[in-house]
Amino acid sequence: MSILKGFDLTGKVAIVTGSSTGLGQGMAIGLAEAGADIVGIDYVGSPETEALITKIGRKYLGLKANLITSGKEVLAELVKQAVDHFGHVDILVNNAGIIRREDSLEFSETNWDDVMNINLRTVFFFSQTVANQFVKQGTGGKIINIASMLSYQGGIRVPSYTASKSGVKGITMTMANEWAKYNINVNAIAPGYMATNNTQQLRDDEVRAGQILERIPAGRWGLPKDLAGTAVFLASDNASYINGYTIAVDGGWLAR
Repeated sequence: MSILKGFDLTGKVAIVTGSSTGLGQGMAIGLAEAGADIVGIDYVGSPETEALITKIGRKYLGLKANLITSGKEVLAELVKQAVDHFGHVDILVNNAGIIRREDSLEFSETNWDDVMNINLRTVFFFSQTVANQFVKQGTGGKIINIASMLSYQGGIRVPSYTASKSGVKGITMTMANEWAKYNINVNAIAPGYMATNNTQQLRDDEVRAGQILERIPAGRWGLPKDLAGTAVFLASDNASYINGYTIAVDGGWLAR
């Protein structure tokens, strides 16, 4: 098999959470451009993502779910709908996540629980659900979790986000250790400061935005398309011997 053929995802089906906009949309489009059909999951509809993917010539199934409150039964039903529609699933991208900013001395239980539920609890149980489908299919599969720079750093005014993303890096390694024997690869991407809804508040703060930009060696905020190539790589046969690793896509932030 040629090296370029190893990136070909034709015939694969990828579930991408948080697919309506931002990083999720960017990765979904990248996976579709590599040949995969997409199951997009979000708490709102994703007509723009669907239009962009069908324009590429790939199929798109949009499903709605509130992943903050979804239990294992809901996650199992989402996977069932994906399999009923496409016949199988091969890739999971756990992208959906939220951030809440508040001084740690006053940080609320709601801001803690909501972030931990979607950023960590759902990531684990959705991975578990899809991994069991991979085992049932006997074909192996790829799981890609979205970590963060705050998987490595403490951050400011985001204690639940930092805890959740540190946890994502940790459980990525745990799941990789246990599931490698089933030919399941579990890895993560740690985006740097990206121009998305989650960072709108930061980018609106001229002082803070300036401080952040000064530290990024690339000299710019990241874009959703910057994650697409890494997602395609980790979803491809060319990454089959990479397991339990978190790849930073950060414009050089961690190297600074």
